[in-house]
Formats: sequence, C-alpha cells, structure tokens
Amino acid sequence: MDSETISHKGKILILATETCAYPGADSVGQSHSSYPTNTFILRVRAPVLFPEHFYMDCFKKGISGIIIMSCGEECPYEGAYKALARRLDRVYQLMKAVDLDIRRLRLTAICTVCNRAFLKEINQMNDVITELGPPVFAQG
Repeated sequence: MDSETISHKGKILILATETCAYPGADSVGQSHSSYPTNTFILRVRAPVLFPEHFYMDCFKKGISGIIIMSCGEECPYEGAYKALARRLDRVYQLMKAVDLDIRRLRLTAICTVCNRAFLKEINQMNDVITELGPPVFAQG
C-alpha cells in the first residue's frame, strides 16, 4: 500500500486503558497480528480523564475515528466507567450538533487477552472512516 492510499484512510486513535486494553494491544503485537498502519495507540490510566473538547479537538486536528478501549465495569477506579459513558453521551451530542457522524467515536471493553476483539474493533473503525472520509464540520 502506498503512502497516498494510507493518507486518504485517515487516522484512528485508540485510547487504551493501561490495566486492560493496553496489555491486550501488547498481546496482539506479541502474536504478530497486524492491523491497519493508520492506527495510533495511546496508553491511558483511565479514559474518563479526557474532557468532551478533547474528542472534538482530535477530530478537528485530523483524527478520523476514535476507539476508547476500556476495562468496562471492571475499571479499578470506582464510578469511572459510568462517568465515561455519560461524558461520551455529551460528546455524541456535540458531534451531532456539527453533523459529525457518531460512528467515528466508539466505546468498547477490551480485556488483556482479547486479540480477536481488539483487531475486530480496529478493522471495523477502519471500514467506517474509509466509508466516511475525513471529518467535515458543518458551518454554524
């Protein structure tokens, strides 16, 4: 695949929790599985730490899709997962207000050995951003 094709695919940002999803990403690498090269993984303590504007800024700065891979209800920080879900509901509203397809942002629970699920999420997001093209914000 040439660099021009890659640049048109857009970028996928993954926020991977350090206790669950990031070890899962490491496991995928150790198994020598591959996924699209337009994927960037950011190891985070807890995705709830990121405010609503973080996601919108990412889209404005060229990220085409964001996957939040968390521990789900098994998060070591009490109440963090429910707070994250509420925050993302607000982000979805912000996205709708500027006609940004909400499929560009996805929350999923990934465990330390969920190789297939990890790869499936990335490939699904890659299909979505290939279909949608780069983020375009409605003028308002």
